[in-house]
Amino acid sequence: MKAFENPLFHTVYGRNLIKGLVETVNPPYLIVTMPELWSKFKGEFDEKNVAYVHFAESLDIEDLENLIKNVPQVSSVIGIGGGRALDAAKFVSWRKNLPLFQVPTSTSVNAAFTHRTAVRIKNVVRYIGWAVPQVVYVDYDIIKSAPPHLNRAGVGDVFCIHTAHYDWRLATERGMEKTWPWDDELAAEAKKVLQSVRDNAIEVGKVSDAGIKVLMEAHRWTGASYHNSGWNPRPIEGCEHFFFYTLEYLTKKAYVHGEVVCMGIIFMSLLQGNDAEGIWRSIKDAKVRVKPEDIGEDWAMVERALKMTRKYSIENGLFYTTIHERDITDEIIKMGKELLYS
Repeated sequence: MKAFENPLFHTVYGRNLIKGLVETVNPPYLIVTMPELWSKFKGEFDEKNVAYVHFAESLDIEDLENLIKNVPQVSSVIGIGGGRALDAAKFVSWRKNLPLFQVPTSTSVNAAFTHRTAVRIKNVVRYIGWAVPQVVYVDYDIIKSAPPHLNRAGVGDVFCIHTAHYDWRLATERGMEKTWPWDDELAAEAKKVLQSVRDNAIEVGKVSDAGIKVLMEAHRWTGASYHNSGWNPRPIEGCEHFFFYTLEYLTKKAYVHGEVVCMGIIFMSLLQGNDAEGIWRSIKDAKVRVKPEDIGEDWAMVERALKMTRKYSIENGLFYTTIHERDITDEIIKMGKELLYS
Protein backbone atom coordinates (compact mmCIF):
# COMPACT_ATOMS: atom_id res chain seq x y z
CA MET A 1 0.00 0.00 0.00
CA LYS A 2 1.44 3.36 -0.97
CA ALA A 3 1.37 5.88 1.87
CA PHE A 4 0.42 8.77 -0.38
CA GLU A 5 -2.53 8.89 -2.68
CA ASN A 6 -3.17 12.43 -1.42
CA PRO A 7 -0.75 15.37 -1.71
CA LEU A 8 1.84 15.99 0.95
CA PHE A 9 1.54 18.98 3.24
CA HIS A 10 2.09 22.22 1.31
CA THR A 11 5.51 23.37 2.54
CA VAL A 12 7.51 26.51 1.73
CA TYR A 13 11.24 26.87 2.44
CA GLY A 14 12.98 30.23 2.51
CA ARG A 15 13.80 33.29 4.57
CA ASN A 16 11.83 36.26 5.93
CA LEU A 17 8.68 34.19 5.56
CA ILE A 18 6.66 35.72 8.42
CA LYS A 19 6.52 39.02 6.52
CA GLY A 20 4.72 37.32 3.65
CA LEU A 21 2.54 35.36 6.07
CA VAL A 22 1.31 38.55 7.77
CA GLU A 23 0.34 39.96 4.37
CA THR A 24 -1.61 36.78 3.56
CA VAL A 25 -3.52 35.52 6.61
CA ASN A 26 -7.10 36.70 7.08
CA PRO A 27 -7.38 38.82 10.28
CA PRO A 28 -8.24 38.91 13.07
CA TYR A 29 -6.23 35.87 14.05
CA LEU A 30 -5.23 33.79 17.02
CA ILE A 31 -1.52 33.23 17.52
CA VAL A 32 -0.48 30.12 19.46
CA THR A 33 3.12 30.29 20.59
CA MET A 34 5.40 30.50 23.65
CA PRO A 35 6.31 33.61 25.70
CA GLU A 36 9.96 33.70 24.65
CA LEU A 37 9.00 33.35 20.98
CA TRP A 38 6.28 35.98 21.12
CA SER A 39 8.72 38.53 22.54
CA LYS A 40 10.94 37.78 19.55
CA PHE A 41 8.30 37.85 16.78
CA LYS A 42 5.54 40.19 18.00
CA GLY A 43 7.12 43.12 16.17
CA GLU A 44 6.40 41.36 12.86
CA PHE A 45 2.63 41.59 13.45
CA ASP A 46 0.18 44.51 13.34
CA GLU A 47 -1.41 44.56 16.83
CA LYS A 48 -4.86 45.44 15.50
CA ASN A 49 -4.93 42.14 13.55
CA VAL A 50 -3.95 39.98 16.53
CA ALA A 51 -7.16 39.08 18.34
CA TYR A 52 -5.61 36.79 20.93
CA VAL A 53 -2.26 35.28 21.84
CA HIS A 54 -2.19 31.94 23.64
CA PHE A 55 0.95 30.59 25.26
CA ALA A 56 0.86 26.80 24.88
CA GLU A 57 2.21 25.61 28.21
CA SER A 58 0.14 22.41 28.30
CA LEU A 59 -1.47 19.80 26.04
CA ASP A 60 -3.66 18.42 28.80
CA ILE A 61 -7.15 17.95 27.39
CA GLU A 62 -8.77 20.07 30.11
CA ASP A 63 -6.40 22.97 29.42
CA LEU A 64 -7.11 22.74 25.69
CA GLU A 65 -10.86 22.73 26.29
CA ASN A 66 -10.47 25.85 28.43
CA LEU A 67 -8.55 27.45 25.57
CA ILE A 68 -11.48 26.78 23.23
CA LYS A 69 -13.85 28.49 25.68
CA ASN A 70 -11.64 31.59 25.91
CA VAL A 71 -10.80 32.14 22.24
CA PRO A 72 -12.59 35.24 20.89
CA GLN A 73 -14.01 35.55 17.38
CA VAL A 74 -11.10 35.01 14.97
CA SER A 75 -10.76 34.22 11.27
CA SER A 76 -7.54 32.16 11.32
CA VAL A 77 -4.99 30.45 13.52
CA ILE A 78 -1.21 30.82 13.35
CA GLY A 79 1.02 28.36 15.20
CA ILE A 80 4.57 29.53 15.91
CA GLY A 81 6.88 27.27 17.85
CA GLY A 82 7.66 23.66 18.61
CA GLY A 83 5.44 20.66 19.26
CA ARG A 84 3.24 22.11 22.02
CA ALA A 85 2.43 25.33 20.17
CA LEU A 86 1.82 23.64 16.83
CA ASP A 87 -0.33 20.92 18.41
CA ALA A 88 -2.40 23.43 20.37
CA ALA A 89 -2.88 25.47 17.17
CA LYS A 90 -4.15 22.33 15.43
CA PHE A 91 -6.61 21.68 18.24
CA VAL A 92 -8.12 25.16 17.93
CA SER A 93 -8.23 24.92 14.13
CA TRP A 94 -10.07 21.59 14.42
CA ARG A 95 -12.57 22.60 17.10
CA LYS A 96 -13.28 26.04 15.60
CA ASN A 97 -13.05 24.97 11.94
CA LEU A 98 -10.55 27.72 11.16
CA PRO A 99 -7.78 27.94 8.52
CA LEU A 100 -4.38 27.11 10.00
CA PHE A 101 -0.88 28.36 9.19
CA GLN A 102 2.11 26.72 10.87
CA VAL A 103 5.57 28.20 11.47
CA PRO A 104 7.84 25.64 13.13
CA THR A 105 10.73 27.27 14.98
CA SER A 106 12.88 24.14 15.11
CA THR A 107 13.18 20.75 13.42
CA SER A 108 12.72 18.98 16.76
CA VAL A 109 9.41 17.22 15.99
CA ASN A 110 7.07 16.51 13.07
CA ALA A 111 4.06 18.21 14.69
CA ALA A 112 3.68 20.70 11.80
CA PHE A 113 3.01 17.76 9.48
CA THR A 114 0.59 15.67 11.53
CA HIS A 115 -3.18 15.79 11.26
CA ARG A 116 -3.94 15.12 14.91
CA THR A 117 -3.05 16.74 18.25
CA ALA A 118 -1.04 14.76 20.81
CA VAL A 119 -3.20 15.53 23.84
CA ARG A 120 -2.67 14.17 27.36
CA ILE A 121 -5.72 12.46 28.85
CA LYS A 122 -5.04 11.32 32.42
CA ASN A 123 -1.31 11.52 31.71
CA VAL A 124 -1.57 9.21 28.69
CA VAL A 125 -0.81 10.47 25.17
CA ARG A 126 -3.75 10.25 22.79
CA TYR A 127 -3.89 11.56 19.22
CA ILE A 128 -7.19 13.25 18.36
CA GLY A 129 -8.67 15.77 15.95
CA TRP A 130 -8.09 16.72 12.33
CA ALA A 131 -6.27 19.79 11.03
CA VAL A 132 -4.38 20.37 7.79
CA PRO A 133 -2.52 23.69 7.55
CA GLN A 134 -2.91 25.86 4.50
CA VAL A 135 0.89 26.12 4.48
CA VAL A 136 3.84 25.09 6.63
CA TYR A 137 6.50 27.81 6.49
CA VAL A 138 10.06 26.59 7.14
CA ASP A 139 12.23 29.68 7.57
CA TYR A 140 15.90 28.70 7.64
CA ASP A 141 16.93 31.68 9.78
CA ILE A 142 14.16 31.07 12.32
CA ILE A 143 15.11 27.39 12.57
CA LYS A 144 18.80 28.24 13.02
CA SER A 145 17.99 30.67 15.82
CA ALA A 146 16.74 27.77 17.95
CA PRO A 147 19.18 25.98 20.28
CA PRO A 148 21.07 23.48 18.08
CA HIS A 149 20.19 20.53 20.32
CA LEU A 150 16.48 21.07 19.60
CA ASN A 151 17.04 20.91 15.84
CA ARG A 152 19.23 17.82 16.08
CA ALA A 153 16.66 16.03 18.24
CA GLY A 154 14.30 15.88 15.26
CA VAL A 155 16.05 12.77 13.96
CA GLY A 156 14.30 10.82 16.75
CA ASP A 157 11.01 10.82 14.83
CA VAL A 158 12.83 9.46 11.76
CA PHE A 159 15.43 7.10 13.21
CA CYS A 160 12.59 5.38 15.11
CA ILE A 161 11.73 3.74 11.78
CA HIS A 162 14.75 1.50 12.51
CA THR A 163 13.22 -0.05 15.63
CA ALA A 164 9.59 0.34 14.56
CA HIS A 165 10.04 -1.91 11.53
CA TYR A 166 11.53 -4.68 13.62
CA ASP A 167 8.51 -4.46 15.93
CA TRP A 168 6.07 -4.34 13.03
CA ARG A 169 7.48 -7.44 11.35
CA LEU A 170 7.70 -9.27 14.70
CA ALA A 171 4.06 -8.53 15.54
CA THR A 172 2.96 -9.73 12.10
CA GLU A 173 4.97 -12.95 12.41
CA ARG A 174 3.50 -13.59 15.87
CA GLY A 175 -0.02 -13.10 14.56
CA MET A 176 -0.44 -10.11 16.88
CA GLU A 177 -1.01 -7.46 14.21
CA LYS A 178 -4.37 -7.93 12.46
CA THR A 179 -5.19 -4.34 11.58
CA TRP A 180 -1.90 -3.32 9.94
CA PRO A 181 0.08 -6.41 8.92
CA TRP A 182 3.54 -5.96 7.44
CA ASP A 183 3.46 -4.17 4.07
CA ASP A 184 6.59 -4.44 1.90
CA GLU A 185 5.81 -1.40 -0.24
CA LEU A 186 4.99 0.92 2.65
CA ALA A 187 8.01 -0.31 4.61
CA ALA A 188 10.26 0.37 1.61
CA GLU A 189 8.97 3.96 1.40
CA ALA A 190 9.68 4.51 5.07
CA LYS A 191 13.17 3.02 4.79
CA LYS A 192 14.03 5.45 1.98
CA VAL A 193 13.06 8.33 4.27
CA LEU A 194 15.13 6.88 7.11
CA GLN A 195 18.15 6.42 4.85
CA SER A 196 17.90 9.97 3.48
CA VAL A 197 18.42 11.35 6.98
CA ARG A 198 21.07 8.81 7.98
CA ASP A 199 23.01 9.75 4.82
CA ASN A 200 22.84 13.42 5.85
CA ALA A 201 23.19 13.04 9.62
CA ILE A 202 26.36 15.15 9.71
CA GLU A 203 24.54 18.01 7.93
CA VAL A 204 21.70 17.69 10.44
CA GLY A 205 24.28 17.94 13.21
CA LYS A 206 25.63 21.14 11.63
CA VAL A 207 22.07 22.57 11.34
CA SER A 208 22.92 23.59 7.78
CA ASP A 209 20.29 24.58 5.20
CA ALA A 210 20.72 21.13 3.63
CA GLY A 211 20.36 19.41 7.01
CA ILE A 212 17.24 21.41 7.85
CA LYS A 213 15.56 20.63 4.53
CA VAL A 214 16.32 16.90 4.51
CA LEU A 215 15.03 16.54 8.07
CA MET A 216 11.89 18.58 7.45
CA GLU A 217 11.17 16.63 4.28
CA ALA A 218 11.46 13.46 6.34
CA HIS A 219 9.06 14.94 8.92
CA ARG A 220 6.74 15.82 6.07
CA TRP A 221 6.60 12.12 5.16
CA THR A 222 6.51 10.59 8.64
CA GLY A 223 3.97 13.07 9.97
CA ALA A 224 1.49 12.56 7.16
CA SER A 225 2.04 8.82 6.79
CA TYR A 226 -0.05 7.96 9.87
CA HIS A 227 -3.24 9.14 8.19
CA ASN A 228 -2.22 8.48 4.60
CA SER A 229 -1.56 4.79 5.26
CA GLY A 230 -4.91 4.30 6.98
CA TRP A 231 -4.12 5.52 10.51
CA ASN A 232 -1.22 3.07 10.59
CA PRO A 233 1.44 3.98 13.20
CA ARG A 234 3.51 0.87 12.52
CA PRO A 235 6.04 2.25 10.00
CA ILE A 236 7.06 5.10 12.32
CA GLU A 237 6.52 4.07 15.92
CA GLY A 238 7.49 1.17 18.15
CA CYS A 239 8.79 0.33 21.58
CA GLU A 240 11.29 3.21 21.48
CA HIS A 241 8.32 5.58 21.80
CA PHE A 242 6.77 3.42 24.51
CA PHE A 243 9.90 4.02 26.59
CA PHE A 244 9.40 7.76 26.12
CA TYR A 245 5.76 7.52 27.23
CA THR A 246 6.79 5.50 30.29
CA LEU A 247 9.47 7.95 31.35
CA GLU A 248 7.12 10.89 30.91
CA TYR A 249 4.43 9.05 32.88
CA LEU A 250 6.81 8.32 35.77
CA THR A 251 8.35 11.77 36.08
CA LYS A 252 5.53 14.04 34.83
CA LYS A 253 8.31 16.08 33.21
CA ALA A 254 8.44 17.64 29.75
CA TYR A 255 11.44 16.40 27.77
CA VAL A 256 12.82 17.18 24.34
CA HIS A 257 10.90 14.42 22.59
CA GLY A 258 13.53 13.31 20.08
CA GLU A 259 16.33 13.08 22.62
CA VAL A 260 14.44 10.58 24.77
CA VAL A 261 13.23 8.71 21.68
CA CYS A 262 16.83 8.40 20.46
CA MET A 263 17.82 7.03 23.86
CA GLY A 264 14.98 4.55 23.50
CA ILE A 265 16.14 3.59 20.01
CA ILE A 266 19.55 2.62 21.37
CA PHE A 267 18.24 0.43 24.19
CA MET A 268 15.44 -1.12 22.15
CA SER A 269 17.83 -1.87 19.26
CA LEU A 270 19.92 -3.78 21.77
CA LEU A 271 16.81 -5.59 22.99
CA GLN A 272 15.97 -6.48 19.39
CA GLY A 273 19.52 -7.45 18.38
CA ASN A 274 19.01 -4.90 15.61
CA ASP A 275 22.29 -3.16 14.67
CA ALA A 276 22.39 -0.94 17.76
CA GLU A 277 25.92 0.20 16.96
CA GLY A 278 24.96 1.29 13.45
CA ILE A 279 21.98 3.39 14.49
CA TRP A 280 24.03 4.81 17.37
CA ARG A 281 26.62 6.05 14.86
CA SER A 282 23.89 7.91 12.97
CA ILE A 283 22.55 9.42 16.21
CA LYS A 284 26.09 10.42 17.14
CA ASP A 285 26.73 11.96 13.69
CA ALA A 286 23.61 14.08 14.18
CA LYS A 287 25.00 15.19 17.58
CA VAL A 288 21.81 14.31 19.47
CA ARG A 289 22.00 14.54 23.26
CA VAL A 290 21.13 11.15 24.71
CA LYS A 291 22.92 10.95 28.05
CA PRO A 292 20.55 11.24 31.04
CA GLU A 293 22.51 14.11 32.56
CA ASP A 294 22.14 16.07 29.29
CA ILE A 295 18.35 15.77 29.31
CA GLY A 296 17.88 16.57 32.99
CA GLU A 297 17.42 13.04 34.27
CA ASP A 298 19.41 10.50 36.27
CA TRP A 299 20.32 6.91 35.50
CA ALA A 300 18.14 5.49 38.27
CA MET A 301 14.99 6.95 36.70
CA VAL A 302 16.04 5.94 33.18
CA GLU A 303 16.61 2.36 34.36
CA ARG A 304 13.28 2.36 36.17
CA ALA A 305 11.50 3.53 33.02
CA LEU A 306 13.27 0.98 30.83
CA LYS A 307 12.28 -1.87 33.14
CA MET A 308 8.71 -0.58 33.45
CA THR A 309 8.10 -0.05 29.73
CA ARG A 310 6.75 -3.57 29.27
CA LYS A 311 4.22 -3.19 32.11
CA TYR A 312 3.19 0.28 30.92
CA SER A 313 2.71 -0.93 27.33
CA ILE A 314 0.51 -3.85 28.33
CA GLU A 315 -1.57 -1.96 30.89
CA ASN A 316 -2.28 0.85 28.42
CA GLY A 317 -3.16 -1.46 25.54
CA LEU A 318 -0.31 -0.30 23.29
CA PHE A 319 0.22 -2.37 20.16
CA TYR A 320 2.46 -5.43 20.20
CA THR A 321 6.22 -4.81 20.06
CA THR A 322 9.45 -6.45 21.15
CA ILE A 323 8.95 -5.14 24.69
CA HIS A 324 5.84 -7.30 25.07
CA GLU A 325 7.92 -10.47 25.01
CA ARG A 326 11.44 -9.54 26.11
CA ASP A 327 12.65 -7.94 29.33
CA ILE A 328 15.14 -5.10 29.53
CA THR A 329 17.92 -6.76 31.50
CA ASP A 330 20.79 -5.29 33.50
CA GLU A 331 23.10 -6.55 30.75
CA ILE A 332 21.22 -4.56 28.08
CA ILE A 333 21.33 -1.47 30.28
CA LYS A 334 25.07 -1.94 30.75
CA MET A 335 25.60 -2.32 26.99
CA GLY A 336 23.48 0.78 26.34
CA LYS A 337 25.52 2.83 28.78
CA GLU A 338 28.73 1.74 27.09
CA LEU A 339 27.38 2.86 23.71
CA LEU A 340 26.15 6.22 25.02
CA TYR A 341 29.57 7.05 26.41
CA SER A 342 31.61 5.65 23.53
